[in-house]
Amino acid sequence: MSDLTKLCDIGLIGLGVMGKNLALNLADNGYSVAAFDLDAGRVNAAVAQDEAERGSQDPRLVPCQSFEDLLSKTKQSRIIILSIPAGKPVDSVCSQLLALGLNLDDIVVDTGNSLWSDTVEREASYQGKFVFFSCAVSGGEVGARFGPSLMPSGDETAWARLAPVLEAISAKVDAKTGLPLVNNEPGNPVKEGEPCVTYIGPAGAGHYVKMVHNGIEYADMQLICEAYDYMRNALSMQPKEIAAVLREWNKGELNSYLIEISAEVLEQYDPETGKPIVDVIVDKAGQKGTGLWTAVSSLQVGSAATAIAQAVFSRALSSIKTQRVAASKIYKAPAKASFSEEEKQEQIKHLHDALYCAKICAYAQGFDLMKMAAKEQGWTLDYAKIAKIWRAGCIIRAVFLQSITEAYQRDAELENLLLDGFFAEQISKFEGSWREAIIGSIKAGIPMPAINSSLSYYDSFRTAVLPANLLQGQRDFFGAHTFERTDKPAGEKYHLEWSLPERPLVKIS
Repeated sequence: MSDLTKLCDIGLIGLGVMGKNLALNLADNGYSVAAFDLDAGRVNAAVAQDEAERGSQDPRLVPCQSFEDLLSKTKQSRIIILSIPAGKPVDSVCSQLLALGLNLDDIVVDTGNSLWSDTVEREASYQGKFVFFSCAVSGGEVGARFGPSLMPSGDETAWARLAPVLEAISAKVDAKTGLPLVNNEPGNPVKEGEPCVTYIGPAGAGHYVKMVHNGIEYADMQLICEAYDYMRNALSMQPKEIAAVLREWNKGELNSYLIEISAEVLEQYDPETGKPIVDVIVDKAGQKGTGLWTAVSSLQVGSAATAIAQAVFSRALSSIKTQRVAASKIYKAPAKASFSEEEKQEQIKHLHDALYCAKICAYAQGFDLMKMAAKEQGWTLDYAKIAKIWRAGCIIRAVFLQSITEAYQRDAELENLLLDGFFAEQISKFEGSWREAIIGSIKAGIPMPAINSSLSYYDSFRTAVLPANLLQGQRDFFGAHTFERTDKPAGEKYHLEWSLPERPLVKIS
């Protein structure tokens, strides 16, 4: 925008890592951006980067000194994007903008990792004052800069205005292959292909889907870490060897961003000591809350997202480092087995197959959770489209998501991914190796909580009669909680009078 007196297409507040890169992405796609951050240094740095990449003759990031200054430099019927921490900062900024004169047709877009229920409350709170809209963003720093996966939700009229902007800046995939179209060159965005953005639904739906995305991300990362742990400590492989295995896996069914970066981490050496970087990183995993929110939500709606919950628990266990070190001095691990090269390769194959099967279950659990939450909230979610927009730009992007897309295209009402013919065939093909990998981990004393819980989930899911019949008997015995009978119509409740000598059966309803 060579004439700085012109009003900007978009206002953007928050120029941290994600906000700055979203601003530059918008600029690459031809939008002029009025940019503001409470830290003036961030504003100057973003403007300087824009000028360096684009040239001083065509700047598209316009610096602003205040919220009021940003509003004055943005076109009427404003689009204002927030890239700020979730929670109170969002409400604070919205309140300040409102006090400065937001209009009924101004759209404020929250792109942070907000709790979905907060988004529902905010839309209701600001209705009749301005349009509050949400657009969850996945892809980290590089995704924000060159094309993220976007999950927008809220007012449909606002979506119609925002769609061209969000489609322009989103990641793209080849329509035929489903593979990402990538060009990480500033000023030269990918224009062709299917955009990794779709309207998710009413307020909160987009942030809920992003929350589940992050829950699946937790599970996927944990599954990879468990396979690494087995190779490192049961098979005595060095990080560089394991990286080579992951790179080989990345050529097939397990091709994904997370496998790719895991190999890169394992290949990296520490600049100070020369040791593998993974060996100098403290084994205490952090978390920002979205995985926890997903696990809590799964409990609330009654969805068995066991791999996701187990991944959250694993991070919690990693944090008690002092206790684990103390326990390691008391309890000894099983004697380490020795493997011939042929046996080692067989173990690696088992791990590959176990990781693939467990991954199928983790995604099945995530999609099942979205389905149950959608029923509870009255949302109509398009699961094929959700899988499509995760094929590029986001952290869990993987070739595997094309198969999920196709599963929901075959049957939009599919109850669970494990009931799809393709995934049933895959599980049947690799199930034996999955079990062998877990047997090996148990014998070696190597924890595989997420891979193991995924197998238990699968075994429970495929079982027609579970021991919950005994559990219901126990509940009825001590709490008169009633039970249904296999030989009576569903919904009829019965209670056995356990305290009476003759123990008569009573029909309750």
